[in-house]
This record gives sequence, structure tokens and C-alpha cells, in this order.
Amino acid sequence: MTSRWIAAACVVLAWLLLCGWAWRRARQRQAQAARALRQLDAPAGDDGVLVAYASQTGYAEALAAQTAASLRAGGLAVRVAALGQLDSAHLAASGRILFIASTYGEGDPPDAAAPFAGRAMRAVAPALTAVRYAVLALGDSQYAHFCGFGRRLDEWLRRQGAVPLFDRVEVDNGDPAALRHWQHHLGLLAGRADLPDWEAPAYGSWRLAARERLNPGSEGGPCYLLTLAPPETGAPVWLAGDIAEIGPRLARDGALQPHREYSIASLPADGVLQLLVRQMRKPDGTLGVGSGWLTHIAQPGDSIALRIRGNRNFHAPVDGRPMILIGNGTGLAGLRALIKARSAAGHGRNWLVFGERHAAHDNFCGDEIAAWRRDGTLARVDSVYSRDQPERRYVQHCLREQAADVRAWVDEGAAIYVCGSLQGMAGGVDAALRDILGPERLQALQHDGRYRRDVY
Repeated sequence: MTSRWIAAACVVLAWLLLCGWAWRRARQRQAQAARALRQLDAPAGDDGVLVAYASQTGYAEALAAQTAASLRAGGLAVRVAALGQLDSAHLAASGRILFIASTYGEGDPPDAAAPFAGRAMRAVAPALTAVRYAVLALGDSQYAHFCGFGRRLDEWLRRQGAVPLFDRVEVDNGDPAALRHWQHHLGLLAGRADLPDWEAPAYGSWRLAARERLNPGSEGGPCYLLTLAPPETGAPVWLAGDIAEIGPRLARDGALQPHREYSIASLPADGVLQLLVRQMRKPDGTLGVGSGWLTHIAQPGDSIALRIRGNRNFHAPVDGRPMILIGNGTGLAGLRALIKARSAAGHGRNWLVFGERHAAHDNFCGDEIAAWRRDGTLARVDSVYSRDQPERRYVQHCLREQAADVRAWVDEGAAIYVCGSLQGMAGGVDAALRDILGPERLQALQHDGRYRRDVY
């Protein structure tokens, strides 16, 4: 009997200790939340970043902490807060915000973020035109409304006038490749290409088989078509729109050079993986880290560490609907793969709008594009060369000039895909499409997956 009483007393004591620990933990979380709110009400400074998370199981909160650590490693001032603690006034007062948003069930916000979704996202909110933001949307593709809350949050922010720092990143069941893409953008945001990885990626050993310059004599940086032969174990399968990540490597000085991402310009049926890479130089004239390695230092036969990242947001439509493909420079890479996929599927209602500097030197893949035009894969091609006339002319100017045709194609069900530079081209194209179609219609196209971008 005595031993039973002792055992019972031990159980009660353990329970009391557990309750005490839980009480202390709750008080600590309350104190942290209070400190976070005080920080939010303080001036953030020009370089400040707010990381806001909506978490159901704690995963989004953990990713928020890793995001904040990466940005701080780049010297940025960072504040972290649960989305449920915020309101529209907090957002309007923040210059840059990174949202990490889980989806619960069939498109619902996490419980803790439900008040924000029900209050701030449904009420008349202050304009967020001064806000620059990005969304990391977490979800499970087995659900019909994959990343539903993250997508809804992104659309609401756009309607309030906030401007994306880069396009939404969607993560399917913790996909490490998608998280790696988020880290890539964090590195650009922090100005640090050497931020430590959250998880060590697995690269395959590809071989540089050929390198062809596409723009000899161009006043722009040399642009090359790179052909990579697959590993001996065989090439993985990818889809048009997917991304090739070139792994880190040791430079001659022993420093670790960071990874780089490039749109894949070929299909598995080609038997090789191809990239379009422009050789970049720093202000002091030295070669860029990634492009210098691929376009100058590496030689045919050399091994290239590479892995493929799925980019489901830029995959081709599964049906034969028309497509308007818009891009500039090396953005032709992603568009080229999409056109190849459309040709293989027998879908010929495609309109390519492509921009570069001079027709005489920068007609990338010109023979291939002409062949697609002849066989009907491309129903229409508009090539825009910005410096072949006194005034600068870009792809967005072409779209405005052809506004009636753009509207007609969209009326017929066309999807619009944009690939290329985020600065200048992507913003100019977005503004042109808003003027041509109206902001509400463009928003609806994006919601329906008919307006997609792969910009960098």
C-alpha cells in the first residue's frame, strides 16, 4: 500500500511540475509576443524587415526563425511576429515584409491567423503601396486548395497595392528544393550569396558537353547556350518550366562559391540539359561567380554539380489553350522549353514576344524560332530590339501597341507566361497588362493560373 501511495505522489508531483513548466512556457511566449509588438511599433529603419508567420503545427514558425537568422547574417535588422498579432496598420508601417503562411485543411488559415484573415483581410484596409513583400506558402498538394491561404494572402496584398519583392514560393510537404529557392531569394535580399544552407542538397554530377556563344559582336554581355550531359546513373525527369540549380564549388583561392539557379531550356527527350547563361562581370571587371564558372572557367568535359528543382508554377497548361509567351534576354530559356513542350504535344496556338538589344547580334535561337514559325508551333512572333531605333523600345511597348490582340487572345482562353529579368521587364510587362486588361481581370487570370511568371 505504501509503495502505491509513493507512486501516486510521484505521478501528482510530475503532473504539477509539467503544469508549472507549461505555465512558465506560456508566460515566456506572452512576454515574447509583447516584446515583438513593442518592436513593431518602433521605427524599423530603412533596412528593416518584418518576418510574419502563420503556423498551425509550428513548422512555419520554425521557418520564420531560420529566415530571420539568414537575413541577420546578411546584416539586416529583422523583427519576427505571428500574423495573428498584426493588423493592417502594422503592415502599412513596415517597409519590407516576408510572410510565411501555412494552409490548414482545405485552404483555411491556421487557427492563430484566423482573426487576421477574418478582420484585416475582409475590412477596408489602409493602402499598402509603400510595402514590398514576399510570400512563402506552405501546403500539401494532396488537398484540392493547395497553398490556399498563402495564395489568398498574396492576392490580398496585391489588391492593397503592395509590390512583390519576388514571386510567391510554394512548398509542397516541406519540399527542400522549394525551400532552397526561398533561401536563394533571401541571399539576394541580404546581399549575401554565401548564406549557410538550411539543409545540405544532393547534387548529381553532370558533364559540360558543349558551349556555344549566341551573340558574337553584341554590345551586351556574352550569352552562351550550354549543353550538359546527364550523370552516368541517368538523367532525372523534369518538365518545361523547371529550374537547374548549379551547386557550390571551391574556387582557386579556396573560397566556397555559392549555388546559382537557371531556367532549363530543354526537355528530357533532348537527351541533354541546356541552359542560356549570360556572362556577368562585377564593377571591377572580374567575372561573376556563377556565370564566370559556366561560361569561361569550366571546360568541355568538366563535371558540373547540378540538381533539378521542380517549378510547378511555370509548367505548361495541360490542355491546348493558346499561350502568350513574353520574355527578354536569357529569359528565352524557360520559354524555349515551354515551346518545345507545346510542339511535342501538338499545341500550336502560341505567340512569342521576345526582346533583346540588336537584331544583328542578339537574335538568340533565331533559326529554331523561324522553324517553329514555319511549322505552325508559333502562330505569331514579335521580336523587339531595344536599340535598333533612336528611342528605347521594349516588350511592354509591343504589348501596348498590340493591346487589341492581347485582349482577343485572352478572350479565347490564352495563358500568359513571362520569363526574364525582374527589374525593368517583368514590372513593365505587368503594368502594361494591367492597363490592357484591367487590374481585376489580370488578378483573376493569376488566380486561375493563366498568368504565370519565372523572373529573377
